[in-house]
Amino acid sequence: MFKLPALLFLLSLTGITVSEPWTSSVHPWGDPDLQGTWTNATVTRLERSDTHSQLILSDSEVIAVELDAVGFQEDNDTLPDGDLEAGVGVGGYNSAWIDPGTRVLRVDGQPRSSIIVEPADGKLPYKFSGRFDFFRELLKTQLRNNPEEQLLGDRCMVGFGSSGGPPMLPVLYNNNYQIVQSPGHVMIMIEMNHAARTIRINGDALPGSITPWLGDSVGHWEGDTLVVKTRGFHPQQSLRAAIKHQLLMSTNSEVTERFTRISETELNYQFTVEDDDIYSQPWSGEIALRPTDGQIYEYACHEGNYALPGILAGERETGVDGLRWLINLLTEPQF
Repeated sequence: MFKLPALLFLLSLTGITVSEPWTSSVHPWGDPDLQGTWTNATVTRLERSDTHSQLILSDSEVIAVELDAVGFQEDNDTLPDGDLEAGVGVGGYNSAWIDPGTRVLRVDGQPRSSIIVEPADGKLPYKFSGRFDFFRELLKTQLRNNPEEQLLGDRCMVGFGSSGGPPMLPVLYNNNYQIVQSPGHVMIMIEMNHAARTIRINGDALPGSITPWLGDSVGHWEGDTLVVKTRGFHPQQSLRAAIKHQLLMSTNSEVTERFTRISETELNYQFTVEDDDIYSQPWSGEIALRPTDGQIYEYACHEGNYALPGILAGERETGVDGLRWLINLLTEPQF
């Protein structure tokens, strides 16, 4: 049987080079090093489009998806000045503050059509009752009369959609995360709304009566993989609605995440959502986090936030228009 040094010597004679397998560095207290600033920005969405039948995209499909993303950015840079129709979404004045990514998600080198890998169709496996609950909660977002009824992102409580998670999903911008480790804890700072998750390593779960934003996360190590289980979600965080994904999670849901650093330039992030109240089966996804240069600055959401008065004023006007329509219906002859 060849010994490894002899085998390497023979390979060197043939001109074949052998690279050393990558190994994760370890902190002084023994935990694998996941620290750094990472991004999950990608044009790949949570659910698979009906135009794609497989998880792995072909080369031509990758080009088409990424060209669509370029077109989206260009459309946002050519918005008309003035003369916008009242009552419709006006968006931003250009794409300067939009950073959803420009590339298809690649995991193990494979271009993916969806973040969801299970079920195999890449769709959220709603029960009939769960889908009804989802649409009901979505409808409520159009019937808001008070500041506390607005979406959490508009209120600057947590980020839009499920950006803070778990599961942590990409949105339209601010898709960066900073991981900091210390003995007994892992902290994930989320750029979107400057939220932070504190994961207790080998800790005890909080009492069920305590439901913090982003849930209660407890982790442990399985080799080089950080496994995190999160329960106890805040009830106001059930609807997670953003431009790139919309989903519903009950307060009884449990999310299991797995963080594995597989190279200097990739942190593999896997997750599974179990929620019998909403879904017919557990569903899972996978994202490759990539390192990003630079510092994450504070997302000072409340500073100069004049959106809520405008939102409420517009909803009051919409309500008045509806009342006028109802009065007209009841007082004017219809035939």
